[in-house]
Amino acid sequence: MSAQQAFADAVFAAGTACPPGLTAWNGSDPARRFAVYRNNVMVSLIDALADSYPVTQELVGEDFFRAMARLFVPAHPPRSPVLALYGEELADFIEGFAPAAGLAYLADVARLEMLRIRAFHAADAAALTAQELAGLLADPAALAQARFHCHPSLGVLRSRHALVSLWAAHQATDVASALAQVAVDQAEGALVWRDGLEVDIACIGEGVAAFIVILKQGVAFGAAAEQALAVDPGFDLVATLGLLIRVGAITGIDISRSATA
Repeated sequence: MSAQQAFADAVFAAGTACPPGLTAWNGSDPARRFAVYRNNVMVSLIDALADSYPVTQELVGEDFFRAMARLFVPAHPPRSPVLALYGEELADFIEGFAPAAGLAYLADVARLEMLRIRAFHAADAAALTAQELAGLLADPAALAQARFHCHPSLGVLRSRHALVSLWAAHQATDVASALAQVAVDQAEGALVWRDGLEVDIACIGEGVAAFIVILKQGVAFGAAAEQALAVDPGFDLVATLGLLIRVGAITGIDISRSATA
C-alpha cells in the first residue's frame, strides 16, 4: 500500500491513529492537526451531499440527514476530485439504512435528485425537430423499425411512490400545504431532461416510462411500443412521441439496422 493510500484510508477511518511519519512545520502534535483535517474533509463531503440532495434532506430534517451522511461518507469516499456526482450511491445506502425504513419513498426521491444532477452535467446534443422527423413519421413501416438516439440528459425513473409530487411540493412557497395534498403511495414515473441550462421534470405514466426506458436501450420503435402497451394497455403512443419531440429528447435515428431487426 502506498503512503498516499494509507493516508486516505486513515482520513476516512474515524478513530484510527494518525498515519506514521507525519510532522508539523511548527513542531505541534501532528495527530491533533490530522484530526482537524479529517473533520474538515468529513464536513466538506457532508455539505456536498446536502447541496446535491436538498429535498431528501428536507424530508428527514438537517440533523437526521447529516447523521446519516456521516455514516455514508466513510463507506463511500470520493473516487474523483470532481464532486459534482459525489454521492451517487446514497439512494442505495438509504434503502439499507434502518432508521429511514419508515420512509419508503426516500430512496427514490434521492434517485430523482441525482438524475437531475446527471441531466445538468450531461453532454450537449442537438435535438431533431418535428419537421426533420416528418418523413419518418409519415412512413409507419420505417418508423416501426427505427431506433432512436435520445438526448444524453434524458432520464427516467419509475417508482411505487409519488416521488415527482413530493419533489414538486418542496418547490412550492408553502411546502407544508403542498405536501398535505400528496398521496405518497401513488405510483409515479419521472421524466428528467435539460432545456438549455434548466433541468425539468415531468410526471409520466407507467407505459410512457416503460416505452422511454426500452427506447433508450436501442430497441426498435415498434417493439418498444408493443412492450409499453403490455405494461399499460392505455399507453398513448402518439402523445408520448409528441412529448419526446416537445422536450427535445430525440437526437438521431438509426434505420441502417432495420433490415436485420
